[in-house]
Amino acid sequence: MQLIKRKEYLKQLINWRDKKVIKVITGVRRCGKSTLMDLYKSCLLEQGVANEQIISINFEDYDYIDLLEPRNFYAYVKERILSDGRMTYCFFDEIQNVKDFERVVDSLYIKPNVDIYITGSNAYMLSSELATLLSGRYVEIKMLPLSFKEYVEASGDERELARKYRSYIETSSFPYVLDIKQDARVIREYLNGIYNTIVVKDITQRNKFPDTMMLESVLRFTYDNIGNILSTKKIADTMTSDGRKIDTKTVEKYLNALMESYMLYQCKRYNIKGKQYLKTLDKYYAVDMGMRKVLLGSKAMDAGHILENIVYLELLRRGYDVYIGKVDDLEVDFVAMDDKGMTYYQVSATVRDEKTLKRELASLQSINDHYPKILLTLDDDPEMEYAGIRKFNALDWLLGK
Repeated sequence: MQLIKRKEYLKQLINWRDKKVIKVITGVRRCGKSTLMDLYKSCLLEQGVANEQIISINFEDYDYIDLLEPRNFYAYVKERILSDGRMTYCFFDEIQNVKDFERVVDSLYIKPNVDIYITGSNAYMLSSELATLLSGRYVEIKMLPLSFKEYVEASGDERELARKYRSYIETSSFPYVLDIKQDARVIREYLNGIYNTIVVKDITQRNKFPDTMMLESVLRFTYDNIGNILSTKKIADTMTSDGRKIDTKTVEKYLNALMESYMLYQCKRYNIKGKQYLKTLDKYYAVDMGMRKVLLGSKAMDAGHILENIVYLELLRRGYDVYIGKVDDLEVDFVAMDDKGMTYYQVSATVRDEKTLKRELASLQSINDHYPKILLTLDDDPEMEYAGIRKFNALDWLLGK
């Protein structure tokens, strides 16, 4: 199996080592959380940490089935914590499978010389109780499947970027797909397996949803409309008129569950001139283009919207809070915010047509501040500048150039 060094995430874990906070790694199933923990454990061993300093439990491994009972889990770990002053590193994989795991983690956290790392495939792991119990005592590392840069690095060189990008969006960004190579049938079966586990085990059973087919219809609809402004009412009305009767409250419940399982990401709107967050009309993006293809088949889709989805996820990877920008009647694809300020992004498959270029620049030109403004396209042209707006090739930008 090809081991991909998830350098950016690994760096975050190394930075938090021995700090008195619980490291919580979240992300969709099979995005590489367990591998990241294995990479980090190897890193600790290379730096002189002894084997007996590491306690590692995967709660999806039948060997540890007795530890799903919280008392057993606590006793098992407590017994193995070193008492000689050395740090004990605790790794708990898919901890949401343990009932009342929050209380166990809280009790272990207060012991001296214990450094805790946990993973989970559901955002509800960080909902009310854990957040309340561990308030201010944990840091979340949000993991996604492979970035385009990681995908290219795994291939060994940066040649034929356009072909690699096509493969990246047509196969999948889930790490294991690189081992399956280009066998479309096996990739489809693998992605189907992930999808069914998430929908049946993580969403339907936990939320006791009676209608898996309707849940799937909502996901199909949002995947088919990535990059389009949507409301729960619009989704409900469109689906109802197509013969699948559903109300807005049910749509909202399904969307929340899909976002909790990281299958779907919601991008809210921001009024750039008024500097206020808007509460209605969001966009939704898919966690992976391969998963989208499993649900929708090879249905043709706007290359610009696919690129927009890829850019959105990349901005999340780079640590930004991301919003759709509104300037009067115009829309800016992304407002990326961090502690340094904002960067505005417009995304288009191509702007070689003069009208398209003019339209894409218009939204950025209407912003009256000095934050960076960037236009990303798949056009294989040199970098250009239009009165302060910089145009880059999106593939180069994805590679961090």
